[in-house]
Amino acid sequence: MPQEKVPTELNTVTAEQGQANAEDRRDVADRARESAEEHRAAAESAREQAEQLRMFAEEARALREQYREALELVRHERETLRSAAEETRQAAEEARHATIAAIAATAESLSTSLAQMQFLEEARNTLRQFKPKKGDVQ
Repeated sequence: MPQEKVPTELNTVTAEQGQANAEDRRDVADRARESAEEHRAAAESAREQAEQLRMFAEEARALREQYREALELVRHERETLRSAAEETRQAAEEARHATIAAIAATAESLSTSLAQMQFLEEARNTLRQFKPKKGDVQ
C-alpha cells in the first residue's frame, strides 16, 4: 500500500502545481487581456482625437477660404473706390477749369458792359453839349 499512496500524492502534488501554473497563466492572460483592452481604448481615443483634429482642420480650411474671399472682395472694393476717387479728382479738376472759364467770361462780360456804359455816358454828355440851353437862341 505504501507504493499506491506515493503515486496518488505525487499526482495530487503535480495536479496542484498544474493548477497553480494554470492560475498563473490565467492571471498573465487576464493582464494581457486588460492591457490589450487598455490599448484598444487608447487607440479608440486617439482615433476620436484624430477625427476631431481632421474636423478642426476642415473648419480652418473653410474659414481660410472665407477670409480669402472676403479679402478679395475688399481688394475689389478698394480698387473701385480708388477708381471712383480718380474720376472724382478729374471731375473736380474739370469743374475748376470750368469755374475759371466762367469767371473769365463773366469778367469779360462785365468789362464789355462797363465799356458800353462808359460809351453811353460819354454819348449822353456829348448830347448834352449839343442840346440848346433854355436861354440860347436857335
